[in-house]
Amino acid sequence: MFASHKVKIEGELLEQARQCAEVCGYESVDEFVLHMLEKEIKKVLSPDEGNAPSKELVKKRLQGLGYIE
Repeated sequence: MFASHKVKIEGELLEQARQCAEVCGYESVDEFVLHMLEKEIKKVLSPDEGNAPSKELVKKRLQGLGYIE
């Protein structure tokens, strides 16, 4: 039912994640990264449309890429 996947974080990004985890009071880098992923996933996925990104998010992304104004 529950799957697991490991992500490799190296170098300066790992050090920054360690610093953020410590400053924010997380028990570990894993806990910090998991929480950040959960927050970003909630931003991207629209709660009323299941797993599809919201129309507004898609529009902002296309604007950012220069495809629409």
